[in-house]
Amino acid sequence: MRHLRLPQLLQTVPSAVAGVPGVLQGRRPRRQLIWGALGLAAIAGLIWYVASGSGPANQGPPPPPVEVAKAVQKTVSETEHTIGTIVADSTVNLTSQVAGQVMSAGFTEGQIVHKGDVLFRLDPRPFQAALDQAKANLARDRASLAAALRDKARYDALAKQNAISAQLRDQTDAQAGALTGTVKADKAAVDMAALNLGYTVIRSPIDGKTGPILIQPGNLVKANDTNALVVITQIEPIKVSFFLPQTDLPRIQTEMRARGLVAHVTPHGEGAQTLSAPVDFVGNAVNATTGTIELRATYPNTDTRLVPGELVDVSLGLSRIENAIVVPSQAVNVGPDGHYVFTVNAGSKAAMVPVKVLYDDGTDAAIRGKIKNGDTVITVGQLRVQPGLQVSVVHPGQS
Repeated sequence: MRHLRLPQLLQTVPSAVAGVPGVLQGRRPRRQLIWGALGLAAIAGLIWYVASGSGPANQGPPPPPVEVAKAVQKTVSETEHTIGTIVADSTVNLTSQVAGQVMSAGFTEGQIVHKGDVLFRLDPRPFQAALDQAKANLARDRASLAAALRDKARYDALAKQNAISAQLRDQTDAQAGALTGTVKADKAAVDMAALNLGYTVIRSPIDGKTGPILIQPGNLVKANDTNALVVITQIEPIKVSFFLPQTDLPRIQTEMRARGLVAHVTPHGEGAQTLSAPVDFVGNAVNATTGTIELRATYPNTDTRLVPGELVDVSLGLSRIENAIVVPSQAVNVGPDGHYVFTVNAGSKAAMVPVKVLYDDGTDAAIRGKIKNGDTVITVGQLRVQPGLQVSVVHPGQS
């Protein structure tokens, strides 16, 4: 039904009256007069109803529905977010220190090994033979040295009696000295042969996880070859490497001196848990190309959850705002004069409050202004709100 305002109703009175038989037409039969009077009375009542504000035409729009939240006073940590890479604390390309044939492997691919575990065995027979030969040479030369020392003692006694020439005495001394040097060289040869024999048993130099076997048993290997037998990666503990802009360096240094920094690491994937790792390394130079500086955090990784090369999300709190007023980020609006929020008082009336944003992480915003702990702020529905307008607070999803 179309509702008319008072001026429109007044314009319709003449036409309505004219439609009543005998009214405004100069005829005055009694019945016609009665019907005309009733029509005028109905029109007058309608005009009064609209003018008094009781009609639906004068009812204002309902209060706009809004969603709200409470402002909270607390300490806020200003956080930087970036992408990090998991880096092994130590990686070893295991090679042989002697040439020989690989006889066996003492591990399975992907196994966790410990320092000192036997990983490969080479054919020891050539090295055992070399060791036996070195020992034989040592025994021979020791016998020769013993004889030379006895000769030297006799010739020294005869020289004191002037029974031999000085030249002959000097020759026996030189021979004993030469054999002494030979025996020392033989001892070194025995030690080297024993060392090479020990190299035929290849052990893990670190605790870590093995990769695939790159040279299978039966193959010949060279000494210190560039081709590794296997790669061992230390994963307990493990490092998280990430980069931050050089503009954050003063805050990084200040926080490291004051309280230390803790990185919050979240692996990619559904259901991944956030891990905490203390930052123990700040790079000694800024990358001139990217304008960033590297930081590293150490995580124990006893559950081997993190794997070298894995990409993770890293959050790092660089500074703190004490006693900040915190509201949801969507409660903060931007106008011609800056940022503002809408508050709702006990009478459900909205008020516009200018604020200054100290920090916003996309979820919560730390603000400063005439907002106190416990104030109610509008988070959804601000576009339909005007200062001083009454609002209707609804639960999320009902607006």
